[in-house]
Amino acid sequence: MTDDELRAEVSAWLEANWTEEDREYFKAPMALRGPAPWFRRLLEAGWRVPAWPREWCGRDLSAQQTKIVQREFARVKAPGAADPGIAAGTVFAFGSDELKHRMLAKFLTNEATACLLYSEPNAGSDLASVRTQAERRGDHYIVNGSKIWTSSARIADHGLLLARTNWDAPKHSGISFFILPMHQKGVEVRPLRQITGESQFNEVFFTDAIVPAENIVGEEGAGWKVLQTALAYERQLMGSSEAGSAFAGDPLRMLRAAKAAGKLGDPLIRQNIARIMALKELNALNMRRATEEAALGTSSPIMSLGKLAMSRILHGEARVLTQIAGARSMLTGQSFPVEAAMNHQSLFVFINSIGGGSDQIQRNIISERVLGLPREMEMDRDIPFRESRAVRAVPPR
Repeated sequence: MTDDELRAEVSAWLEANWTEEDREYFKAPMALRGPAPWFRRLLEAGWRVPAWPREWCGRDLSAQQTKIVQREFARVKAPGAADPGIAAGTVFAFGSDELKHRMLAKFLTNEATACLLYSEPNAGSDLASVRTQAERRGDHYIVNGSKIWTSSARIADHGLLLARTNWDAPKHSGISFFILPMHQKGVEVRPLRQITGESQFNEVFFTDAIVPAENIVGEEGAGWKVLQTALAYERQLMGSSEAGSAFAGDPLRMLRAAKAAGKLGDPLIRQNIARIMALKELNALNMRRATEEAALGTSSPIMSLGKLAMSRILHGEARVLTQIAGARSMLTGQSFPVEAAMNHQSLFVFINSIGGGSDQIQRNIISERVLGLPREMEMDRDIPFRESRAVRAVPPR
């Protein structure tokens, strides 16, 4: 198939399948959406993951042809093409054939949802120090421990779990990656109250929870490598405009606010808006590069650049809106809906600075993997995890 033939096929398919009903579905908040027939149609047509082999729901397209598919979908603002998501992308990269046959289609169609069980109270920025334990017993693992800052834990069908399977190996070598069924007796989810008053994050406790041995992703003890791919997909999502929703550096929103406040001619405000617009455009170009690499089943440190840039965009917009509002930014409540929404945004944007690896962690990744600077020193990197300071300070139960 030539590029022109492919472009024509994609265009014709979108004309026949991207309906007004689909558009309305994606306008609704994500938490209110049910299963999307759109993703099933995408999968059946091969556009969901066109660069993957046909055996695994793809079309065997080249990188260049995958770009054509993405551009045609972007032209009509249709989502989902060449975008496997965190769970499916990770399973495709490291899962066994049996696990792929069992889980890929479910994740790609959103028939099965997944939350991320990584961070712990004593292992946030240093995820290699996780202490949640998965002990092999015959054909399954028994999981004990806890996780924190988990989005969607109350509604997810599965959890992408990072757990320690060997306490005598160095910390990066003794952890494994699993797909854990969430709806079972041994899993307890407790909502966390955010500074905004909402509860979008949770703490999750495991008490003899069970995960089948065939649900391990990759080899036992090789979970750190699997995690890097999963984190790359998450950072790609958080670095995209979609992650910021309405708060993704919308210049029209800032300009309207400035006009309403009579400050559209303020040169400092105009300069700050221009900086955010420029950063957003540059980030879009970087994220396009990262997305193209992810479509081929690989990860890229450029995703950390995108995530860090989106954090700056979101915080920058919040600061500009506060600057425009002036003293009115101190108002809130139902009597002041505009100011209340602005203050909510100023608090909410910290999610992007922390989730998926903090801004500081992204700077470390960029310095080491993009700029080629020396690694940060880790004194406990090569000793048995049982002997590390993390364990001595808080012994395992």
